[in-house]
This record gives sequence, structure tokens and C-alpha cells, in this order.
Amino acid sequence: MVEITIRKRSQTEAVITQRKFFKKTARGKVVKVLRERYLRDDVGCGIEGCRECASSDEELLPVNGDLTHQSYPNGHYILPDTNVFLSQMDLLESDRFRSPMILLQTVLEEVRHRSLPLYNRLKALTKSEDKRIWTFYNEYRSETAIVREEDETPNDRNDRGIRIATAWYNTHISLTRPPIRGQTKNAPPTVVLMTEDAANRQKAEQAGISCISVRKYVEGMKDASQLLDLLSATGSDDVEPTRASGRQVLYPEYLSSATLMAGVKAGELHQGHFNPNPYNYLEGTVSVPAFSKPILLAGRENMNRAVQGDIVVVELFNEKEWKAPTDEVVDQEATLKNDDAEDSAEEGDENGEDVIAKESRVLRSAQVPVSERQPTGRIVGVIKRNWRAYVCHIDSTSLTSTLTTSLSTQTVFATPVSRLLPRIRLRTRQAPSLLNQKILVTIDRWDTTSRYPEGHFVRSLGKVESKEAEQESLLLEYEVPYRPFGKAILDCLPPEGDSWVVPSKGGGDNHNVWRDREDLRDVIVCSIDPPGCQDIDDALHAKLLPNGNVEAGVHIADVSHFVLPDNPMDSEAAARGTTVYLVDNRIDMLPSLLGTNLCSLRPYVERLAFSTIWELTPNADIVDVRFTKSVIQSKAAFTYEEAQIRKDDPHLQDELTKSIRLLNSLAVKLKAKRMTAGALNLASPEVKIHLDSAESSEPIDVEQKELRETNSLVEEFMLLANVSVARKIDESFPQTAVLRRHLPPPKTNFEKLQDILRKTRGLTLDVSSSGALAASLDKCIDPSEPAFNTLVRIMATRCMLSAEYFCSGSVGRDTFGHYGLASDIYTHFTSPIRRYADVLVHRQLAAAIGFSPLHASLHSKSHVEKVLDVVNRRHRMAQMASRASVEFYVGLALKGRGEASKARGEGEVREEAFVIRTFRNGVGVFVSKLGIEGLVTFTRDIQFDADNYTVTVPGSASAGSKEDAKISVFDKVVVQIEVEKDKNTQRGKVKMTLIEPVDSRAL
Repeated sequence: MVEITIRKRSQTEAVITQRKFFKKTARGKVVKVLRERYLRDDVGCGIEGCRECASSDEELLPVNGDLTHQSYPNGHYILPDTNVFLSQMDLLESDRFRSPMILLQTVLEEVRHRSLPLYNRLKALTKSEDKRIWTFYNEYRSETAIVREEDETPNDRNDRGIRIATAWYNTHISLTRPPIRGQTKNAPPTVVLMTEDAANRQKAEQAGISCISVRKYVEGMKDASQLLDLLSATGSDDVEPTRASGRQVLYPEYLSSATLMAGVKAGELHQGHFNPNPYNYLEGTVSVPAFSKPILLAGRENMNRAVQGDIVVVELFNEKEWKAPTDEVVDQEATLKNDDAEDSAEEGDENGEDVIAKESRVLRSAQVPVSERQPTGRIVGVIKRNWRAYVCHIDSTSLTSTLTTSLSTQTVFATPVSRLLPRIRLRTRQAPSLLNQKILVTIDRWDTTSRYPEGHFVRSLGKVESKEAEQESLLLEYEVPYRPFGKAILDCLPPEGDSWVVPSKGGGDNHNVWRDREDLRDVIVCSIDPPGCQDIDDALHAKLLPNGNVEAGVHIADVSHFVLPDNPMDSEAAARGTTVYLVDNRIDMLPSLLGTNLCSLRPYVERLAFSTIWELTPNADIVDVRFTKSVIQSKAAFTYEEAQIRKDDPHLQDELTKSIRLLNSLAVKLKAKRMTAGALNLASPEVKIHLDSAESSEPIDVEQKELRETNSLVEEFMLLANVSVARKIDESFPQTAVLRRHLPPPKTNFEKLQDILRKTRGLTLDVSSSGALAASLDKCIDPSEPAFNTLVRIMATRCMLSAEYFCSGSVGRDTFGHYGLASDIYTHFTSPIRRYADVLVHRQLAAAIGFSPLHASLHSKSHVEKVLDVVNRRHRMAQMASRASVEFYVGLALKGRGEASKARGEGEVREEAFVIRTFRNGVGVFVSKLGIEGLVTFTRDIQFDADNYTVTVPGSASAGSKEDAKISVFDKVVVQIEVEKDKNTQRGKVKMTLIEPVDSRAL
């Protein structure tokens, strides 16, 4: 029998062994938390061959540490403090940074407290196979555990704990390596405290502890020239000082956090997300609940160093100072092209003064009617920065030397791919070799004395315009997780792999797969999808019943059978949120074994499904609905075109064709009912890219997508299934049901579109309800131009709010509705292979019908809210990534078409376009055939009538048109389209020039 010794702790030890702190609850109550901590003397140091510490199964640090550093010839280990991980994570993640590292528990906990994203990156770093990191639990080792002293701040307490742990390590190494008689004693390796805090270094030096700054340490490494570029500008020793004398202050200081929060709470200040103006880099807006129109921020000083997506606090100006947005296109690159990266904002900088004067002229807008003005203010603080790694190009004109052999540090401009972001100053030794490359740059700080934020180089993505670099940059720009699925995730897949099949009903069902499942293998089921679809989520069937009604079914892949709650695969799917579809690639939410095989409802194989089956009258009224887990065997997989041909062929009278016709007749009636209820038939520009081949993925042409009856057939039954499931899960789980809503847009969103339609076409747009809007959109027609109605619908769509997932217990029931679908309740159930929200809905529906108990996490409102916040963000980013992919390939296709056209002697590509916006110095146009927008700018003065949304362009004898041309919004024009490469950044961009009614090349 094992002997157990019970030891009683003395009262005096309680000071060391108890941890006391105060915590604020969700309701704002402050509570005291007392935690017992059990100190030990057997917490291992993690160094290989240590005689005092017990051996571990984990990978240990090498016995002599790292021997390659110039300053530590006898070997060393680094022990970074918290600020190193907070500011220099890109350096620590680099493949070139291989120093053995000791990570203290104190540091790990403080990083978690300060930044959850950085904490997750740090945890991933500790698991990386090419890093040597030992996590030392210093708070539980008796020699290194400390308590906070009286009047000591938490930060000072942690710094002291880190110094004590460093000192203990050095003593421990010396004691465990005693001299051997007859042998020369070698100096033991050193544990070096790495810190950016000068005060902490000073205290360490006074205590005889070896310490070093990050920059000094990197300078002594063998790959110093490459690694120095990865250093964050924050806190770097040798970077030019933030407030050097002779630097002009350009921006006001931010208010303190306490002042900001008090002002927001009192209603004197307003909080929201900063959104820059895509047409004018000197303007931005912040939408806040207090006003129906966003608060306008005009001028660099009032935007006060905010970047896209920052959560900012705004102070409102007096109403007399309110302005309207400028109606001029102001391009950052053109205005700031002569700025010097080395000394922008220095006193006596003539170019800087020119820039300020130029920007001031732009901001002196003409007098506008009071009705057009909107709340105007200035940013007085930032609550949360949205800084991340940005895809950029190096501006060649900012280099002082372009010799590739030059290793001198240069300050250069990195121009982000997104035109919504400012240029970033960075210091690098690699500038010449980074020209014509796509690179990743992180912002570190933005001082009040600099026109630009400062950042550091992270890594190169590859050559500009190479497919690999373009695709990776797109995924990074929209924060799409694209790492391969790890071993822990793949271990969650069925061990049979591709050979997994639905077990035989009866004796062979060892895992109870058939339990409570309905056998629908004999039902004539088919799928209808886009060409090349591999992840088939849904299949349908319909058949006549003896009573004259129709049985219709939607069968959805039973993903929740394979993806179990709270395992590594489930966590990864929740983090990814959605599958991302690019033109020539797909970034899956789930491993391909599930997405394109075991879950995909492929034809002629048995698959597990979750079925929604209705009894409908011939008029498509629901008599009954039931939900069941099932086993199906799809009889065919059609494309939309194939299903349409089959439906329209009068010679085909087989059961499958009859089923498609029956589904279509019901779909027509279902859509009519939705439209009668006030559903909107909106539009978005969708194009189809024709690729040369699957291998080359070279685009050869672009055309508008053709929508057929069968597209509508599938859409109507998916909508019906989603609504039916939403009602069921809301009824069963009224506090945590995963639902989707589309809030009614503020009426002010439509004011400009209503005014344009009234003044240019004499048409009215009633936005009092979704039904009224739908009816008035139907009346927006131009008999001579069929595309006009589609254009108006596209512009109306842009006035809408985005739909979002939500937890039913988190919002009022009066806000559940889906405005666009005119439905009082809605969810997503029909695409669990590619949307994580649908997986959650499947779990809730399974519990609602008694198939399986609901996992505890889906009973927690806070957990559901947190998961859906991530899913909503991933969904938005995936949509933007897909659109950006289409735009890139449209650009490639246009470039190819233009080169072919020139080779034939036909000149550049020309297309018809519609004017969708007018400016004081240009017009915005939409090319419906290509689904792209562009900007035509004029360098010469033109007449601009802001009230009537028209510009009058002077004729030019040289261009063959002497008469002035008046152009209004919605007018059809002809534009010349070419893809040109920016000479400085090598960034390709679509350039449009007006050809008809007047040739703008002469302007």
C-alpha cells in the first residue's frame, strides 16, 4: 500500500502560498479572490543532463545552450520578459531565430492578460518543432515564488519575479556542474535576461544578473542583417527618438483612457470604428449610435493617426462647424509622392510645408447647404488598435541607394496594397532586394511628430504578380487562416479514411450509426450545384402524395456526425468560421476527407444526412414539417445548366425529371409568396472567370454569370429549410438558438440614392418598409436600357446593413427579422461543410428532435455570442477575399485581352459602363459586363453641379469632339480599360479613361 504523508503548513507560510487579487464581475461587482498555491522544489529547469532535476518526456534545452553568439562564447539561454513578447513576436517567430529560450510562467500569464492574440501566437511558438523553448513554472517553485510587496505595482512585482528566476537559473546551473578533479573547469552557460525596459536592465545589472536589450542581442547573432529588419520600432534603442528636437508636432496627444471612458459614459464623447474614405485619404467617418449619419473627420489632424478598423473615441464639434464630405478625388500617392521617408515632418522641411498647404486647399470645401452637412468632429483617443501585418510594396523613389550590395540601413516607404491605409515608414538593410516584391509589414507606432506610422519588415511573400505571392498576400490581407490542418485535427477523422462507408443496417453497425436514422436510400434524391462543385452540402427530392399534396425534402450533409463538439477539429472549424472560395483555390473549413468525400452528398454512394421533409399543398402551403437524421443515396449530381436542360426537355418523363419539375413548380410559388410578403430582389455584380486549364489557372475571359430557373429552385428550398429549422431551434432553445438576422437599414442610408433617382430620372424610392422598397425598385425601369434596373438594385444593396449571426437570448425578439427576405426568423442550416454556424445549428436541431443531447457549450449564451462574433468576422473577411480574388483575375484577363488586342492592332479594351458617382475632378463608373468599378479622373477643370450630380466636360478639337459633354449619374458611357503598373511600387491597377461621349485623354 502506498504511504501517504500529510504535512500541515505553518501559518507563516500562508503569505507565500496564497495569492490574493481583486476581480470585477460581468455585472461590475468587485470581488476578492483568494487562491492557494502549493510550492514545490521539484519543478524542472528543462536543461538536458541536469543532475538535480527529474528527467522529462518533453524536449529539453541543449546542455550548453547556444554557442554561436559573439557575446556568450561559453553558451547561453535567453529569458525574455513580457515586453519582448508583446513587441517583438515577429522576431521570435522567425526561422532564423533559434536561440534556446526559457519562458517563465509569470511572463506567459502576463502576455495572456495583455493580449489574447499574442498569447495564442506564443502558445503556438512553444509547440513549434523548430524552436527550443522550455516553460518554467516559477510561481510554483519554492526558490523562485514571490509575493507582491506593499506599495509595489503588479508590473514591478512581475519584473522582480523575472529577475529572481534569472538569478536562480544561473546559480542552479553553477551548482549542478561542480568542478571535476584533474580537469579544467569550464565556465557554465549563462541565462541572459532579455528586456526592453531600461530600468529593469539597470536593476538586473546592480544585482549581478546578465541582461541585454533585444537590439544588442540581435546585433551579435550570425544572421544579424536579416533579423534586425524584424525588430519592432517600439522601444528599439537605436531608432531615432520619438520626440527629437526640431520635429514639428502634427497631431494632438490622445486623452487618457480614464478620461475617454468617462466621456463616452457621460455621452460627451462617442465611440466607434474608424472608416477611411476610399476616394479621399484626408477624410474618414465614425458611425456611432447617437446619430443616424456617421461623424465626419476632415483633415489629417482630426483623423489623428487612426487606421482602418481602429476603435476610436470622437469629440463632436459645435454644430456651426459641421461640414459635408468633399466631392473631390484626393489620391494619397499623387499628393505625397515627393515626400522624403527620412525626414518627413522635420522643421524646415519645405516639401512637408508644401504638402500641408496642398492638403489645406483640398479641405477648404465650397459652402454647402445646411441640410447636406453631417456631424463633424475629431479623434481624441484610440480604445483598440487594429494594427496587424499588412501586405505592401517598397516605394522605389524613397530609397537612397538601390545597389543590392548595400547593407546600410535605409528608411523607406512601404505602400500598402489597400488604398485605405497610410504609407508606412520602415528601416531596413534589405531595401534594394525587396524592390518588386510583395512584403509583409507590421505597424509599431505612430508618433505625433510623424506624418506616417512606423513599422518593421516581417517577411517577403514573393515577386509581384507571381500567382503564389498574389494568392498568399490576398489571404493575409483578409486574415484568412490557411495553414495546413495539424496532426491533432487529422487524428479526429475516421481512422478508415477514404474507405469509410455507411455501415450495414443491422449486425455490422458497431458504432450505432443507424440509431434513430430514417432509411431514405430508395428516395429519388439529386443535387444541383455550380460546375465543378466537390463539397456538395445539399440534395433535394419531391414526390406526389396520394392525397394530392406534395412531399418535398431537403437533405443536408450530416457534418455534426463527424465533427464532435470541443475536439481539435471542432476548435479549428470554429476559428476558421467558413470555407473561402477564391477563383482558382478553396481554403477549406474542414479537412478535405470530410468536405469533398465523406460528408459530400456525391451520387451513387450512401451518405449520412440531416433531412427536412415537408408536406406541401399544390400552392406551396406547408401542411406539416418534420426533421430526421437519415441515410440517403443521391441518384444524380447536376449542374444548374444540366438540371435546366433536363427540366425543359419534353421527351424526358423519368421519375428524376418529374421530381425536378415538381420542385420547380413549388419553388415558383414559394418565391411569389416571399415577394408578396415584401422580400427584396436585390442584385450584386457577379462574373464568371474562364480559366485556361486547371493546371495553369490563367484567365482567358470574363463574362456575367447567367442565372437560371434551377438557381432559383435550389435557393427557394434552402430558404424554406432555413426558416423551418430556425423556428424549431428557437422554440426548443429560446436563450441560445443560433439565428441570422438582417436589420432594416436607417432611412438616411437611402437619401442620396433617392435624390439621384428623383433628379436624374424623375423616379421615387419608397423605403418605408421592405415591401414598399421592393415595389418601388420594380418601377425603376428604363425601357431603352434593361441593365438600368439591375444597376439601381446594386446601388440599393449597398445602402443595406450586413446580415449577421446572433444568439437568440442576446437581442430583443423584435429585432429577429430578416429584412431582405421579409421573414420574422431565419438561420443557416443548409451548408455545414463550409459554414461553422450551420454546424452549431445542426447540433441544436439534433437536440431539439431528441436525437442527441446538446453539448454544454451551446447552453451558454456567452459562449455562443463569443463563437458567433468570430464567425461573423470570418464571414465578412471571406466575402471580401472572394471579391478581391475575382478582381485580381479580372485584371489578369483584361491585361491578357489588352495585349492580344494590341497584337491584332486593335488598341486597348473598350467597354460600356454606367456612371455611378460624380466628383469635382472625375466620375466613378461601373462596368457591368466585368463586374468592376473604376475611376475616371480629369486633370483639367470641369464644371461640377453637385446638386444635380452632373459634370460638364469641355470638348477638345484634338480628341475630335468640340462640344461640351454633360454627364450625369446613371448615364451610359464608353471607357477604355487598361492594366498599368505603378512605376514606383510595381503594383498593378486598373486604369479607366473616358472615350464617349467625350475623350478624356486630352483632359
